[in-house]
Amino acid sequence: MEQFLRVGVISSTHGVRGEVKVYPTTDDPERFRELKAVILDAKDGRKTFEIENVKFFKNQVILKFKGVDNINEVERYKGTDLLISREDAVPLEENENFIADLIDMTVVTDAGEELGILTDVIQTGANDVYVVKAPQGKEVLLPAIRDCILEVDVEEKRMRVHVLEGLLDL
Repeated sequence: MEQFLRVGVISSTHGVRGEVKVYPTTDDPERFRELKAVILDAKDGRKTFEIENVKFFKNQVILKFKGVDNINEVERYKGTDLLISREDAVPLEENENFIADLIDMTVVTDAGEELGILTDVIQTGANDVYVVKAPQGKEVLLPAIRDCILEVDVEEKRMRVHVLEGLLDL
């Protein structure tokens, strides 16, 4: 299990007073209001920054870090992931998982056959779609619905699925 979860990526600076624009990678950008600090996964190592202020503009979050007061101090962090520790994450509901915990999971069918490795999660709005890379290189797209996803074992990194009719046809 991943200890740190990505909640956003710094896309650019905002103004000259050290604020940054963040593209949120969390389901609910409003959660930034509750965060006290974030960890920047910078090229020269991880650094923790306390959040002083949060604003929203279009589809981005604007953050001001405590003690960072000019553009020069944050410019080098463009493209940097913002992480939080698992303890600071939003509690999950039943049958919910963090995407980071699903990636690289072994996917097996309800018949016991290995289907492949989960490599990506596509968020469509209606339901997520799991991208599974089969051993022969083919990608299988599985809808994240109860009829298809039978069991997810995060500890064992294993998912049991029912392949709906037509999903493997091509």
